[in-house]
Amino acid sequence: MKFSNIKYLILRRFTQFGLLFLYFAGNFWGWSILQGDISTSMLFNKVPLSDPFALLEIFASGAVVGANVLIGALIISLFYGIIGGRAFCSWVCPVNLVTDAAAWLRRKLLIDKIERKLWISRNIRYYMIIIVLITSAISGLAAFEILSPITILNRNIIFGVGSGLGLIAAIFIFDLFVVKNGWCGHICPLGGVYSIIGKYSIFRVKHTSENCTLCMKCKDVCPESQVLHMIGKKSINVNDIECTNCGRCIDVCDDNALEFSIGKYITENKNKESK
Repeated sequence: MKFSNIKYLILRRFTQFGLLFLYFAGNFWGWSILQGDISTSMLFNKVPLSDPFALLEIFASGAVVGANVLIGALIISLFYGIIGGRAFCSWVCPVNLVTDAAAWLRRKLLIDKIERKLWISRNIRYYMIIIVLITSAISGLAAFEILSPITILNRNIIFGVGSGLGLIAAIFIFDLFVVKNGWCGHICPLGGVYSIIGKYSIFRVKHTSENCTLCMKCKDVCPESQVLHMIGKKSINVNDIECTNCGRCIDVCDDNALEFSIGKYITENKNKESK
């Protein structure tokens, strides 16, 4: 396998494991680079970083939050809203390591070739946002934070505890045998939140139809294959809010039909506005 076919995969794993290591180092060795956990962190003991969905849950529960949490959520929202899009899901979230492993094994075992009649809507994640906020308001607790597999896995690795791993195993089995990319692609409310936040982000995947040979390798590996509806049809940016910017479609494309683009995205939108 050529490096060019896994370059973004390697970069993502480096980022994910690197962040987990920095959190671990902050907790056990007192490093000041990144302290806390994935919900609430402090960068270099100066810059607060907070999960915007957790903040919404806290607001819904009726609790009061400090200024640091508000500022941290604003920083994260601005970053993903302007630049990252839904990149949190593929570049930061530790559960992505689990679901990607399930997707890889699913392809190897040819499970997708078996006819299955079970189908669930990808819009469930958006309904889950509403359900979580209502539950938080009724219970007075940040509902998703209590049971979130993202928080559970993150804290297990950082603090060395072992509770809640059954839920992580359940997600792996669900993605492997029940629904392809079931958790991240259909259910996770945090993925829905980042989809909404990153709707107008400038970092996009660009498709050049003239180079495309319709091999469909990109759709095979894409966790949100519906965002690649333009493949083989027209040259356009992947503007769907559910794209995770994981770069796997670019990795596997041997035709140079897909690439990350910022300048082209801006130019394209300016051209649309001038017409």
